[in-house]
Amino acid sequence: MTRIYVTIASINTLENLGGLLNNRNECSENRHDVRIVVIDEGDQALRKHNSKILSNLPNGSYAFYGPKEREHWFKSRFNSGYYQYLSVIPEKCHAETSFGFLVAYENEAPIVIEVDDDVLAVPDHDLVEGHRRNLIESQGVRVHAKNKWYNSLENLSLNSHKKKFPRGHPYASRCRDENYEWIEVGGKCVLNMGLWSGAPDFDALTILYHGGLNGVCKIKAESINREKIIVGEGTYFAICSMNTGFLSKIIPAFYQLYMNHMEIDRYDDIWSGLFLKKVADHLGDNVCLGAPLVYHDKRPRDTFKDLKKEIEGMVMNERLWRVIDELSIDGNNYTDAYLSLTENLQRHLSKIALNAYHEKFMKIQMTKMRKWTEITDKLR
Repeated sequence: MTRIYVTIASINTLENLGGLLNNRNECSENRHDVRIVVIDEGDQALRKHNSKILSNLPNGSYAFYGPKEREHWFKSRFNSGYYQYLSVIPEKCHAETSFGFLVAYENEAPIVIEVDDDVLAVPDHDLVEGHRRNLIESQGVRVHAKNKWYNSLENLSLNSHKKKFPRGHPYASRCRDENYEWIEVGGKCVLNMGLWSGAPDFDALTILYHGGLNGVCKIKAESINREKIIVGEGTYFAICSMNTGFLSKIIPAFYQLYMNHMEIDRYDDIWSGLFLKKVADHLGDNVCLGAPLVYHDKRPRDTFKDLKKEIEGMVMNERLWRVIDELSIDGNNYTDAYLSLTENLQRHLSKIALNAYHEKFMKIQMTKMRKWTEITDKLR
């Protein structure tokens, strides 16, 4: 039986987990000990409702961590100096899910699955077993992009004949030239990004271009093309965290960055994925995408507000990946390689930051990244 932690950051009801975790193949149902970590804002009425949902799941093992519980957790591990570590977790944004990673890491969970509260079960796609299989088994096909970036939407059937690209994929024409080399070589992986039917993970600019003023547009994903694609060494892709599974050993290098700060948001998973891919390549580990498929039932939201949150990150994103690609890093484990990446990135900050505003924001990220590794060192 494999122990798997499912972590979700949410201020909503969690009916989706009932579907996702009950939608399991009979042959795999008793193989996994699933434990759920909910990162919320401490609303007791909502917790009461969600407890009824979660207690009806196969094993009923779950815990809530709101602001008070998170503060207590850090105090109990870091005593009077706890706040410098508590402050690594951002407030009231998706990147709070980093805290769930720490709970899983401390408890030595072999596999962690991160899901969003607006993704729903798809028939014949077992969330838990789908991630476990892509991580642990050696099937798959490998892709190399001659121009450094693989478009993850290439692996989805869309209701559009024109090429579309996901949130976080650079806009530079070089990065959007889909010149790929495919190799029939599989392998085990340290991270697997599951994909989504329904609303693709577009940035606000793309959604606006296609007429979406409420956070969604007419472009929809319908099905998955390949179960497992390993993204080759030196090739990047936009890692979205709405349906992602990974081995807990990568957690020291998989901090979800400090967002909802300085009016910048929405790049926590994109940049953490970029950094993780660089580190995994350095260590000779594989990263993949594909199954399991979920349905992304995105809630309505103001697209212009999202654009305001994304625009400065979008500017930095065009430069950041190039710096990461050129960096030399060292270290023979995820902690040391991540620290090496952080230190070398700091030295090249002027290549990323166009102004003092960008520089301040990126320095904050690097400070939090270093603290993150101090936390994970303490937990093992």
